[in-house]
Parts: sequence; C-alpha cells; structure tokens
Amino acid sequence: MLSTVNYLWHTDDLLGQGATASVYKARNKKSGELVAVKVFNTASYLRPREVQGREFEVLRKLNHPNIVKLFAVEETGNSRQKVLVMEYCSSGSLLSVLESPEHSFGLPEEEFLVVLRCVAAGMNHLRENGIVHRDIKPGNIMRLVGGEGQSIYKLTDFGAARELDDDEQFVSVYGTEEYLHPDMYERAVLRKPQQKAFGVTVDLWSTGVTLYHAATGSLPFVPFGGPRRNKEIMYRIITEKPAGAIAGTQKRENGPLEWSYTLPITCQLSMGLQSQLVPILANILEVEQAKCWGFDQFFAETSDILQRVVVHVFSLSQVVLHHVYIHVHNTVAIFLEAVYEQTSVAPQHQEYLFEGHCCVLKPNLSAKHIAHTTASSPLVLFSIANETPKGLAFRDPALDIPKFVPKVDLQADYNTAKGVLGAGYQALRLARTLLAGQELTLRGLHWFLEVLQASCKRTLEVTRVALLFLSSSLGTERLSDMAEVRGTQELRRATELRTQLRALAEVLSRCSHNITEAQMSMGHLSLELAKNRDQVHEDRSIQQIQCCLDKMYLTYKQFRKSRMRPGLGYNEEQIHKLDKVNFSHLAKRLLKVFQEECVQKYQASLVAHGKRMREVHDTRNHLCQVGCSVAACSTKAQEAQESLSKILDQLSHQLLQDRAEGAEASLLPVTAYPIPAPMDLVLHMQELYEEMKLVAFDLQDNNRIIEGLNRVPSAPDV
Repeated sequence: MLSTVNYLWHTDDLLGQGATASVYKARNKKSGELVAVKVFNTASYLRPREVQGREFEVLRKLNHPNIVKLFAVEETGNSRQKVLVMEYCSSGSLLSVLESPEHSFGLPEEEFLVVLRCVAAGMNHLRENGIVHRDIKPGNIMRLVGGEGQSIYKLTDFGAARELDDDEQFVSVYGTEEYLHPDMYERAVLRKPQQKAFGVTVDLWSTGVTLYHAATGSLPFVPFGGPRRNKEIMYRIITEKPAGAIAGTQKRENGPLEWSYTLPITCQLSMGLQSQLVPILANILEVEQAKCWGFDQFFAETSDILQRVVVHVFSLSQVVLHHVYIHVHNTVAIFLEAVYEQTSVAPQHQEYLFEGHCCVLKPNLSAKHIAHTTASSPLVLFSIANETPKGLAFRDPALDIPKFVPKVDLQADYNTAKGVLGAGYQALRLARTLLAGQELTLRGLHWFLEVLQASCKRTLEVTRVALLFLSSSLGTERLSDMAEVRGTQELRRATELRTQLRALAEVLSRCSHNITEAQMSMGHLSLELAKNRDQVHEDRSIQQIQCCLDKMYLTYKQFRKSRMRPGLGYNEEQIHKLDKVNFSHLAKRLLKVFQEECVQKYQASLVAHGKRMREVHDTRNHLCQVGCSVAACSTKAQEAQESLSKILDQLSHQLLQDRAEGAEASLLPVTAYPIPAPMDLVLHMQELYEEMKLVAFDLQDNNRIIEGLNRVPSAPDV
C-alpha cells in the first residue's frame, strides 16, 4: 500500500503506466471516494525542473467537463514523490473501448458522435487557454458513464502539454509514434536531424488519426508488418499521402502503397455522417502546414455536424436505411436534395410515408416540420421511377477471420481469437441490419398498398356516383316526342349531348371495372406481404449467432487471461488446444447461420421485392391512366354542360316568342291538330341542365382526386 496525506492505493490497482509515471486507482481516506493518482517515478525527475512542473500548471489552468479534473497535488510519505490526484474514470480509455472485439470495426454511429463532441469540446477549451496537448490518442481519452447511462469522454495525460499560442512554435518532440505528425515522426522515430519547428496544428493531425481509429477500429496509415516494425515505410506513407486521401496501406512486403479517400465498407457510420466527416479528416490529415486547416475551421466544421439532426429515411427502391443530416433551420428543399445525394432519387420522384400515412413535404417548408424519426420508425421513401432493388452492400465477415497457428502460442492465439470474435460481432450487426431491412421493406410496401387501396376506394365511389347521375340524364323519350315543335335544331343538339353522355358513361364504367380489378390484385399482394412479415418475425438466426458469440467470448476471456502467463502445464496446454478447436467450430457454425439463414434469405427477399415493386409500379401507372380517362370525361362533361346552358337560353327566348304568337292565334279558329305547348320541353331541358350540373360538379371532384394518383393521393402536410 502507498499513500499521501489524504489518499491511499495498492500497487496492484494499476490503471496505466508510462515512461515517467504510473497511474493507480486510489481512495480518499475519509470519504472513500475513488480517484486516480499519477505517481511520478525517478526518471521523471531527470527532466528539467520547468518541464516537471508544467503538467501541474496546465491542469490547474483547465476546468472543463471534457478534461479530467485535478483535485490536488500531494506527495508520498516516504519517498516524497509527487502525486497528482485526479478524477477517476471508471470505464477505461477510448483505446480500451476500441480494443474490445465488439468494436474491432469501429464505434457505432451514436457513440462516435459522443466521442467527436467530447474531444472537440475538450480541445476547444485547450485552445481557449493557449494549451497544446502534443499527445492526443485514444489511450489519453478517458471514458466514464454519466448518471443517465451516457458516455462522457475526457482528455487526460498532460505530461507533454505546454502553453502555446496559435502563432508560436516549439522544437521539442513528444507523442506516440502512430499518431505523430510527419514532421515530428521524422525526428522522433527515425532520429533524423532536422531543424523544423512545430505549431499547434500537430494536435490536429493526432486528432485526425484518433477519429479515424474510432470510426474504423484501425489506424489509417499501416505499412506491411505494422507501424512499429516498418518505420521507414510508415514515414513514406504519411509524407507521400496525396491530398484528400485519409488512409494509406501496404498490403504485402515491398508492395505498392494504396490510398483510400473514403472510410472502409466495414465502418459502422452511415453514409450521411461519412459525407460530413471525410472532408474534415482529409483537411486535418494534411502534411503541409500551409494546406492544413486551422483550429477555427476544425471547430466550425465539427460544430456544424454536431448541430445537425438526423432524419432516418428507408428507401424502398434500394432497401437501405439512410441517415440524412440536416439543420432544423434548413428548408425541406435542402432535405430533398440531401436525400437525392444519398439515394439518386430526384426530388420530383420522391414520395414519403410515415407510420402508414402519406407525407407531402412541401419544398418551401422548414425542415423542423419533418416528422421525428428513428431507425425503427423512419420515413419510407417511394420512388416513382421504377428501379431494380440493389440492397445493402457489405463485406463478408468470413473474409476478416484469421486462422489459428497449429502450435500453442498464447499471444498469437489471443490475437486470433480476438480477430475471429470481432468478425463474429460484425456478422451479428449485419444480420440484424439485413433482418431489419426485410421487415421495413415489407412494412413500407404494405403501407403504400394501403394508400393506393384507399385512393382506389375513393375514386371508385366518385366514379359510381358520376355513373348514377349520367344514367339518370340519359332518358330523352320526351325529346323525341317533341320533334315537330319549333326549335328542332336545339332538340337535335340535345340528342347529340345524350349520345355523348352515354359514351362518357361507358368510359366511366370501364374505369370502375379497372379500379375494381386493381383492388383485387393489391389485396392479394397485401396478404402475401403479411405472410412474409410473419416469417421474418419468426426468424431465429439472430439468436443462434448470439448464442455462438456468447460461448466464443468465454473462451476469448480465458485466452486473454492465459496470455499474461509465461507458459502452460501439459494438462492446461491440452485444454487450451481443445478450446481452440471448439472456438473454431463455433466460428464456422456462426458463419454458416449468417450465410444460409441471413444472407440467402435476404437475397431471396430482394428478388421477391423487385417483382412486387414492378407490380406496384404497373398498378400505379395503370391507375394513373384510368385517372386520365376519368379526367377527360370530366372535361367533356363540363363542355356538355356549357352547351346545354346555351340551348336552354335559346329555348327560353323561343318560349317568349311562342307565347306572343299564341296570344294572336287565339283569335283564329282552332285547328284539328293542336301543337304541344313548348313549356313541357323547357321544363324537361331545365331538369336535364340541373342534373348535368351535378354530374359536372362530381366529375370535377373526381378529376382532382385522380390527378392526385400521379403523386400518391394528397394527405395533410408534414
């Protein structure tokens, strides 16, 4: 046990160790509060006195939620070694998080954003106080869990930190070689004499490497054999890196350098976030100081990402869930363009459903009116342009599974088990994504069919009402009985209108039949979708993969424990060999479930979805044609109404003349063949006129509804 006046700790409670100090978990002697104590060793006192006291002064100057707090500076009782008493972060470092097999391919998107927010905030506080850290890396970013279960990351280890303004430079070299700026790497690692001075932007390079590591689970610059075994090639990679490249690797000995301008496909970050992050990485991983961003631009761009909100959009044509990052003050038009960039679906071809209802996103509205979405409850995007579903692109986890060496090598076996387990967790994530994609596909297509069904029902009702009115307007026996009265030209015109109305009725009747057939077809498809959704819900492949992983993790823990030992006894070695065999069998079973139960079913669902989408597009286009026919009927009915109105006007005028002539004729002898009174004709024509007006009104309403089929029937604005 070691202690100071107020704190005590055991040397077994080691949290970390460096060249000049060791960090332990300690307790307050009075309250029992857990703290971290940094105890400096003899080597630390060989440094210049001003360097020894620099860390104390820096920590005293800093006070921020994303920087580890300094509580006190004390001394041990006997050796009087300096001790920094600091905030204890119980969840280890970001490096320990990334070394977990579950994060072999990087952090989930939500956790990565927490890291980005915390690191940017902590670094911003450093710059506000004129501090350069000079050793930014995952191992110097501690994690603790907040009161609500959220992660909080804090910068720590300010042994290399010093005060430095933006326009100042330094010549001393500190840091960890994988994260060092190329200029510092040349001098510190390769030991090449050079007189270069360094500025505060060296922290930006280290931050870029750290963020890439957090996003992908691996370092961006890796020569064959690793950075520490092939230092000359490592230096070539970081100095010869082309502008815009964010990673460089050498995959075989003496092989060419390969550059990457995007994050790997195994990365868990969405394309929406990657499109925002990659330009930042490209501009802070810049060798030439003149081309590298400054801190102001780095903070501005990271703040821009963190202030955005995510709209989850599931594309039915792609069968992919997209994360669209926008600002709440943006317009819907900007959102639609962002969707276009990720899906290639033009704004005019985009139609949306949310929780089974249509969403009409008007371009001039504020983006804050867009519904609140989640990954399990996204906006469903339907493209009116028929496309073949492509599905999710991913790398087969089997390609990333290493093989055990035949002999017993505790360190190598541990590394292999960790790699296999990491690939297994990647398979689990992909299996969940593929299954969720199938469920969202079936759900979204079912919603779209329900909307079309509702539209068909409304259109069919209006069409039938129109047919009823047209049928009641076709009786013209009284018109034929009055063929001898004056105004026979008007009667012939009325007969022509009757013929036109009959033709319109036949067209509407065919439209009604076509809509009914479409309803039946969509009804069958809806039943098929419901059956498939039940099958997806009954799928147990996720549980099978998880079961394999749980068993594999127990073996991995044993291997992790064994690697710290100098060797194994004979019996222990035999058990170790059996564990390797069993571990390999579990990995094969896991991959078999993933390939046969997840991937094959997903690919089959894509084929079936493609056929259904073509059927839905054909049905929708057919309904649009029906709508055009009904709209044409509406237009012709309006024209007939106008013609009929003119005829009634003429007959009204004729009626006045006939009344005048009838008064004169009453003085003459009565003829043997009385002429029927024109009033009967006028009354009938007025009745016909009123009925035609009703037909026209209903057809106008019908026309508006049918036109809506071109963009899926209208719904309340969202």
